[in-house]
Amino acid sequence: MKVLIADDHWVVRESLKQVMRRLRQTLEAYEAETFEEAATILTQHDDFDLMLVDLVMPGFEEFAGLRRLRAQFPDVPVVVVSVHEDVEHVLRSVEQGVIGYIPKSAGGLEIERALERVLAGEVSFPRRIIERSASSGEPRPAPSPPIQMERDVDALTVRERDVLSLLGRGYSIKRIAEELELSTQTIRVHLGNIMKKLNLRDRSAAIHYAISSFGGVATVGRG
Repeated sequence: MKVLIADDHWVVRESLKQVMRRLRQTLEAYEAETFEEAATILTQHDDFDLMLVDLVMPGFEEFAGLRRLRAQFPDVPVVVVSVHEDVEHVLRSVEQGVIGYIPKSAGGLEIERALERVLAGEVSFPRRIIERSASSGEPRPAPSPPIQMERDVDALTVRERDVLSLLGRGYSIKRIAEELELSTQTIRVHLGNIMKKLNLRDRSAAIHYAISSFGGVATVGRG
């Protein structure tokens, strides 16, 4: 497995490598301290399985850096690793198409679980940040233009609303399946139906919508 870790602090890079090696013994890790170094490495190799990137490092300024990264290398899955622990940074990162967001304050086990999810083809966002924001009454950021389109939530079934609610609370596909006592494939089918009914272009848009609308709200029932 080939991974690029882009962060200007070597301690962070080393810590992430250690966690990744526990997950993948055959890990081939590349490192970059600046955006230009990362871009050079990505240009030289077109087969990276994953990129872990800090939002702030030389040549890379938060969301402008993410936009540049996604524009130049759209096929590389990206996970943000950041000191910022607020729902706005999570949502704005989702808007740029990242598949995960890991706070730097997270412990080794939390980071390991997040990486396990993204390596399994899922997404991973910090449920504790999303739920804390909702419970504290912290205002959520205004939705992006695509999310402002009219959504016919009434068109969703009860089960689809359950899935959307749990997605908005930061649950992974596997965790949603366990919570609702369904298979992961069934959850993916529900998610696909939700995206079609709400005119959500991709899973990133679905996650953004779910967090904005349902983050922290426990509305899930059984049956």
